[in-house]
Parts: sequence; C-alpha cells; structure tokens
Amino acid sequence: MRDPNNQLHIIKNLKIAVSNIVVQPPQPGALRKLLNDVVSGSQPAEGLVTNVITAGDYDLNISATTPWFESYRETFLQSMPASDHEFLNHYLACMLVASSGEADPVEQFSKLSQEQHRLQHNSECSYPKWFIPNTLKYYVLLHDISAGDEQRAESIYEEMKQKYGTQGCYLLKINSRASNRASDEQIPDPWSQYLQKNSIQNQESYEDVPCTMTSNKNSDSSLLSLDGIDNEVKVDGLPNNYRAHPLQLDQSSDPSTSVDGADHVTKKASAGIIHGACLTLTDHDRIRQFIQEFTFRGLLPHIEKTIRQLNDQLISRKGLSRSLFSATKKWFSGSKVPEKSINELKSTSGLLYPPEAPELQIRKMADLCFLVQHYDLAYSCYHTAKKDFLNDQAMLYAAGALEMAAVSAFLQPGAPRPYPAHYMDTAIQTYRDICKNMVLAERCVLLSAEILKSQSKYSEAAALLIRLTSEDSDLRSALLLEQAAHCFINMKSPMVRKYAFHMILAGHRFSKAGQKKHALRCYCQAMQVYKGKGWSLAEDHINFTIGRQSYTLRQLDNAVSAFRHILVNESKQSAAQQGAFLREYLYFYKNISQLSPDGPLPQLPLPYINSSATRIFFGHDRRPADGEKQAATHISLDQEYESQSSQQWRELEEHVVAVVNKGIIPSNFQLTQYCLNSYSDNSRFPLAVVEEPITVEVAFRNPLKVPLLLSDLSLLWKFQPKDASERDHEEMKELVTCFSYSLTCYTNVCASGLVSY
Repeated sequence: MRDPNNQLHIIKNLKIAVSNIVVQPPQPGALRKLLNDVVSGSQPAEGLVTNVITAGDYDLNISATTPWFESYRETFLQSMPASDHEFLNHYLACMLVASSGEADPVEQFSKLSQEQHRLQHNSECSYPKWFIPNTLKYYVLLHDISAGDEQRAESIYEEMKQKYGTQGCYLLKINSRASNRASDEQIPDPWSQYLQKNSIQNQESYEDVPCTMTSNKNSDSSLLSLDGIDNEVKVDGLPNNYRAHPLQLDQSSDPSTSVDGADHVTKKASAGIIHGACLTLTDHDRIRQFIQEFTFRGLLPHIEKTIRQLNDQLISRKGLSRSLFSATKKWFSGSKVPEKSINELKSTSGLLYPPEAPELQIRKMADLCFLVQHYDLAYSCYHTAKKDFLNDQAMLYAAGALEMAAVSAFLQPGAPRPYPAHYMDTAIQTYRDICKNMVLAERCVLLSAEILKSQSKYSEAAALLIRLTSEDSDLRSALLLEQAAHCFINMKSPMVRKYAFHMILAGHRFSKAGQKKHALRCYCQAMQVYKGKGWSLAEDHINFTIGRQSYTLRQLDNAVSAFRHILVNESKQSAAQQGAFLREYLYFYKNISQLSPDGPLPQLPLPYINSSATRIFFGHDRRPADGEKQAATHISLDQEYESQSSQQWRELEEHVVAVVNKGIIPSNFQLTQYCLNSYSDNSRFPLAVVEEPITVEVAFRNPLKVPLLLSDLSLLWKFQPKDASERDHEEMKELVTCFSYSLTCYTNVCASGLVSY
C-alpha cells in the first residue's frame, strides 16, 4: 500500500481476525476463569527440554520455555475488550454473507446492510465498536456446489458486481463433496486448530447472549463476519441465523440439517463432531483466495484511503482549529504550560472527547498506521497525541498514547531511536495509580517486559514484572514472579538466589490461585538452589510445601519423601514447628496406609538407647508382683542406689573378709558388685540372690524436639546358668520374660526406664 506521501509501504505477515457481529465484551468473572483454565491446561510435557545452567557451585535444570505463561499472555491480549480511548480493537470492515439458495439474495444483502448500520449508529448499541463511521462493507455470495444452481449463482454475482462494484463483492463456492458420499481420502478438519483455541470463549458467549461468537483477535487488524442469512427476521431485527453457528462445539442438531447457507458444513461422527467434511482441498484453496481477495482488493485500499482522509483532515484542522485552540489556551493560561510530574497530574473527571475531536483523529490515524506496520508514522502521531492529551490532563488517553508510542519506537525498522522505556513506566503508573485500571497496566507490563528481554535488559524486565504484583490477582502475580525469576537466572551473571527466592514467591501465589501443579513445580525448581547448602530452615519449609502439594495431587511417594527430609536428627526447627510437621506427616501417612495397608512403615528418627549409660542393680528390696508394670517416667536408679552407702558396704565387706582370714584379704577376693555400669569390671559374672529383684536402667535420647510418649515397651531377657550340668541344662526350660513400662522422652534429655526382675 502507499502512505500519505505516496511512498510505497510493504506489509509483511498481515493477520486478520473475524468475529460474529453479535459479540459482548468478556465479563470479568468469565475472563478470570478463562485465564485460569488456560494456565491449568498448559503443563510441562514429559521429556520437556531443559537448560542446564551452571553458576558457581550450582548446576540447575531449568525449563527452556514456559508455555503456560505464553498461553496466558496470548489469551489475555486477545480477550481485551475494546476501549473508547484507543481503536486497536475496533472493527474496520463488515462481511455481509448471503446464500445463493435464497429467493432474493440481493434483498437479503440490503437487510443485512441496514442491520449493520443500525448496530453501528444506534446509541443503545455500545458493542461492538467501529473504527470509522464509514465502515467497509464486503458482500459475499456463498454458493453450495453440492446443492445449488451454479448458473443462478453466477447470474446473481454479476448483478452484485453491477451494484457493489467488483472490488466490493465476491462469490465463494464451497462443499464440492456431497455429505452422503463415502470419503475416499482423509482430509483433516480445517477448523480444529481454531476451535480448540476459542472453545472457552465460545461457551462463555453462549451463556451471555443468544448468539454465538467465533473470535480470533489480533493486534494487526480486525474484521467482522456475518455467517449466512435467513428469510425470517426476529422482532429485534437480527436475522434468525444468529442463534447458531456452524463451528459451534456442542452441536446437538441432526447432521443432515442445514444450519446456514452452507449446508452440511458440519456433521457429527461417532467419535465427535467433524467440521468441513464436505470441503475438498480445492474448496480450501477457494477460501484462502477469498480472504486474499478481500484483503488486497477491499481491506487494504479501504485502510489506505482512510489514512489519507485522516491525514488531510488533520493538516487542515492543524492549520486553523488547532492553532485557534492552542492560542486560546495561551491567552488564558500563559505562554507555556510547565510540565508536571505524573504524581501531580490528575485525570480530568468525566473527560470524554467527542468522536470528531482532532485529538481522537490523531490517535485513530496512529492506530491505523500501527495496524498496517507503518511504525514511523504511527510513532509521530502517538507522540503528537500524547502532548495534546497531557495538556488536557486526559490521563487515560495520554497513557494509551505513551504505551503505543513506546511499542512503535521499538518496532521501527533499523531502530532509528532507542526504546523509550520511561514512556512505558509512565503509562504503567498512570493506568495503575490514576486510572485504577490494572488490565491496561498489565498489558503494558507484558509488552514492555518482552521488549526489555529481547534487548537482554533482564534486570529492568524483572523489576518491571515484580512492580505489578499485587493482592488483587494471585494468578497474575504468580506468573509475573516466575518470569522475574527467569530474568534473574538469564542474566549475564546469573543471580541464583534471587531466582530461587522469586520461584518460592511464585509457587506460593500459584498455590493461592489453585494452580497446585504449577506451585509444586516452582518449589521443586527452587529446591535445587537451597538443597544441601546449609539453609536448613528454608529447606524444611520447601520440603513441607512440596509434601503437602504432592499429597494434594496424589503423588504419595513424593509427599512421604519430602516429609521424611524434614524430620532429620539435627533440625533447627523450633519444638512447636517440628511438632506441626510431625502431625502433618503422620496424618498423611495414616491416609496413605489406608490406601496401601501392606506398604512400609514410616521412617522416623526414633529415640535411641544410650548403651554406655545402661546400668544394672542387684539387691532391691521390693519385688513387683507377677504381671505388674511399673511406670518409669522421671525415675532414675540414683533414687534407689546410693553410691555413699554402697561404699560403706564395700568397706564393711572387706573388713569382714579380713577378720575371717585373720586380718589378711585373700588375693583372689573380689568385691560383690551391686551396680554394673560402663566403669565396672564386667568381665566376670555378677552374683545375684534367688528371689531378689534385678533392676535395669536404660537411658534413651530423643533426637526430635517433640516430646514422644512411648508406651508398652518390653525388655526381653534370657537366663542361662553358668555351671549347670548338661542334663540339668536340658531339663531346664529357657526362661524368657517380658516386663513393660512407659516413659516420656523430652528434647535432649536422657530419660531412664527402670525394670525390676
């Protein structure tokens, strides 16, 4: 196409979007659900390619892509409603489609044209929004080859060319294959890739309005499509065919029933609905050619003409109206208005420009140039509009102009000027703080972050992403924090700990948003940094969260493994925190054991016996009755065995032996040992008296900080006499007796249990 200076301008990879005319802006609740479903439906695939990043002592496996964020970003941008302060999502043209099978297709075109005019110029119809008053109307005659009269269709098309011109109408022939004919070749469904993308939007539209919508919005251009016509007209003037759409997913009608002028475009198969079953490859080519003809002969000439008209209007108004307007301002407010900071500016209450306002005409021309990739001219228009809006303190309009001026400057071929990041920062602050519009602020952040990352300005991109995190949307905050973490790790000198910290924050927000799988993935990614580096409290927190999320997702082995790592011998957790971890672990394990009763027992650092502190005492006066259990909590052998009196008894024993042996103690004499411990001579057998009890003191140490109640413990023992004869030994029954007691083990306290025999 040619620009206003009659210079040839090349457009590459132009995309257009086609929607139903009956379309409503997405409701906030439905949009939140849509974005949540998009993110939850995009999970890391098995065998996903990962990047191994080595930074210092760290070797991290990080996913090379984040498809869940890309799907969220695409859906978010496509679902943005059209606004009054900008025209990027306003409709440029309208396709009016009638079937060649109609009794009078030309009359139907007239009705459709009148209906479009009513929708656009009726003040009660606030949606859809149109780019200019003189909307391009493109008349399409749809001919079903399998059922229609081709000569009649050609005759009607000739009449259309006489009335609308060869550039304003088209004859589209489809359905070269009959619906009841057996298919010799398998042709793929041409609409499946678009249906999957728009299924949720369609279902949302079905609930809101009685008509269906097929939308694929794009930032390059917008079109409006009317599919088919019908003789009957409803009371409100909308054709009856708006109630059904050939690409509706939940099609319950009979496949042999015609839903619009294109009979049999859809049919239901046993495995589901197959679209385009009557279209051959030749029909596919015809549809592509139709879109090309519409774009080259209808849309682009219309855009080129509109840009010229807007440019001429602005030049004429700039010479008269704008000069008078500016002069009036100067007379009443001084020669020059000093620039104010963004914090001093306030949005003028209720400021709305009329449609013919020169400020809006500049913005409209800028948007139109941007859509056709004329970024140089677009930047100039945005820059001019920005100044006018700031002078009027129309902050919503000014923020929109700043945002698009920054994007246009970045997209200019050859990059004649650096990317004005401060434009985006001002726009974001204006949207968020003055206009209180977080949707537009989020759009700014998503665009600016991608631009900064493309320039390897990861630090600035991370700061920008973190700045928009807030409490009003957990899902948005989680995605932005995760992207900020990836910015930190992709820097020239990777900031590993900042990456891990922000992944933890992202996982927490994912969990609050109900995205359990993404939350678990974030925590596992961060665990690579904290594991084995001495960050024990952080590691315990991550393991606890991984265990809980894994249990929620029924990943039972991962849950058990994560909780087992928390309850280690040398934990730095407080007693209360460790107790909470233990209760959670036992609760999970109880539920897991119900699912698999034959599974292994939980692995815990149970109290262990301090064998060097074990003592045995002979000669206690009291003997427990048969079957009696003695509670051993807070009981020590020192309460029964006094070392001072024991020394007196040893001296008395030596004195008695000396008296018996006339004052001489035999060399082979050995004192009777009443208490055996780690310091006594345990190489000889102790001497015990029949019918007298033997007391064993066993010292336990609890490695956990959680008090544990141990009950029904039993000490197994076996008695073998030293010099019993072989015959007596065979006749003697082996005595194995169990005595039970209970005790409580406290943190770092050696509690003793006493058992009397």
